[in-house]
Amino acid sequence: MRDAKRFVLYRRVSTDEQGRSGLGLDAQKRDLDLYLAGVEKAAVVADLIEVASGGKSDRPVLAEALELCRKEKATLLVAKLDRLSRQVSFVANLLEDKSVEFVVASLPHASRFELHLYSALAEQERSFISQRTKAAMAAAKERGVKFGGPLHHLPDLNRAKKERVKKEAEALAPLLLPLRQAGKSYKALAEHLNRAGVKTRTGGAFYAVKVGRLLAALEVV
Repeated sequence: MRDAKRFVLYRRVSTDEQGRSGLGLDAQKRDLDLYLAGVEKAAVVADLIEVASGGKSDRPVLAEALELCRKEKATLLVAKLDRLSRQVSFVANLLEDKSVEFVVASLPHASRFELHLYSALAEQERSFISQRTKAAMAAAKERGVKFGGPLHHLPDLNRAKKERVKKEAEALAPLLLPLRQAGKSYKALAEHLNRAGVKTRTGGAFYAVKVGRLLAALEVV
């Protein structure tokens, strides 16, 4: 295809079970296809899939994808930044590598600086979550709570959580969908809701991650 914009697609899941079931892979493919649909004369050089933790730096399929990008003068395309890596150092090194261009489908207009910032914020939030979880468990143990028992209640809790998210998403759909269909990013949607004075179900502000969960509940990306 003459003057085509060439892409190498990279999709990643963390476990063999996810790889076999297609869980996560289909959603990533949908994100990638939506992005490519908006690129004139897009050509897919390869669609590569890897089963590996995002915390690992040794990922042979990703290395193959990057080498293919250099060889074919193609752009690496991933659905979300964490599919590329959960390590901010890895993302930072790739951003500094001028021999490879990469695009995140869910953040199509983000600059290199913004991608670095998003990666750092995500890593920091994961660290905070881990610290809060450990502190909460330690406090619970001091109160005599025992861990490791049956978790039969978890499916019910997960279903209830999904239902709450879905109801919140449906209530906000008239605000979210027109802007998303107009190409606005998750970040832009969050800023729009905050400026409009809309609050989350718990009374807080909106962030890109929250908007992403709401759109996912509406089966919109």
